[in-house]
Amino acid sequence: QIQLVESGGGLVPSGGSLTLSCTASRSISDAVRMGWYRQTPGNQRALVAAITHGGNTNYADSVKGRFTISRNVDKNTISLQMNNLKPEDTAIYQCSADLLVDIEILSYWGRGTQVTVSS
Repeated sequence: QIQLVESGGGLVPSGGSLTLSCTASRSISDAVRMGWYRQTPGNQRALVAAITHGGNTNYADSVKGRFTISRNVDKNTISLQMNNLKPEDTAIYQCSADLLVDIEILSYWGRGTQVTVSS
């Protein structure tokens, strides 16, 4: 139904900034919800930021005020602007899209991109 490819990960110093991008294989204008999740060994995958079809955003408390999620429907992309990065932000970041398929909302995931914040 859709493929998601993340880009923009890398190594940055503490306090630095990084922007992640997620490019979808099809239009995202009808996506119920899109978001960014992250996961590290020993931890569950956790929501970082999400944006609904209506444009409402939601952020994890740990990133609120530092990260910003945005959507560009013309380019089939969502982005995550990350500022004032901390070592604890180090994780694999995955892009997610929730789509209405038939009568179910299904979640689709990218493979992820590594973000490493040095101390």
